[in-house]
Amino acid sequence: MRIVWLNGEFLPEDEAKISIFDRALNFGQGVYEVSPVIDGRFRNWPHHAARLARSMAIARIADDTDWPAVLAELIERNGLVEGRVFLQITGGAPADRAFPLPDPSVSPNRFAFTQADSLVETPWGKNGLRIVLRPDLRWQVRSAKTTQLLYAVMMKAEAREAGADDAWLVEDGVITEATSSNAYIIDARGVLVSHPVDHGVLPGVTRISVMEIARNMGLAVEERPFTPEELFAAREAFISGAGTLVLPVVEVDGKPIGNGGPGTVTGELRARYITLLRAS
Repeated sequence: MRIVWLNGEFLPEDEAKISIFDRALNFGQGVYEVSPVIDGRFRNWPHHAARLARSMAIARIADDTDWPAVLAELIERNGLVEGRVFLQITGGAPADRAFPLPDPSVSPNRFAFTQADSLVETPWGKNGLRIVLRPDLRWQVRSAKTTQLLYAVMMKAEAREAGADDAWLVEDGVITEATSSNAYIIDARGVLVSHPVDHGVLPGVTRISVMEIARNMGLAVEERPFTPEELFAAREAFISGAGTLVLPVVEVDGKPIGNGGPGTVTGELRARYITLLRAS
């Protein structure tokens, strides 16, 4: 049985319990991080730690857990070689449900768990993703990685019902991001274009490395919004995320992107990113 970590204890997953008054459950006051695990080690932690601190500040949550030590032991106890490790911190569980922030004496609830999966040899890396476009109707505090994920769940469900793998979100005529990852195109000029990191998108940890790798490859990079029309005219499209690494997008709303197959630039970005993770 999988072992999880909850508030300082390593427990079988069926023994891990949290109060029904937890503020993440009642108000969505919770933040989380997910790190890829490759060759038995979690990767990119400094970037994840920085984003976690920013998310906690926005969500009014305080915590000083030594997460690297917790995550390393959790991975070892579960014998995880490849997949993901998740952590979540909530606003805690006061004695009753109430909107005002609880007394500082109420401690946050903290938990972490592993998830085995194939990240390097995934079929999507070879075949690419099929995407549909949907309106971006999420709340506006997107720069924090919070548990306010209802709209993402809804749009992922719509995408699957439409025979696609995921959705890219459109707001004010431009694409913001995918439901749980950052979105990119290699436009008709061969320039890598991605929405700037501001309140409109999540500042992806993988995105930091992807942009650096792209520049080291000699690619021109523009951090700006792009339109659906630019997407359909693009040479390539792809996503990046901690749980997916870099994956090509080959079809949007039933129309092929580029030649309809994974792009060569995307493939090189993916290969270099995996090499970077293994060396970190």
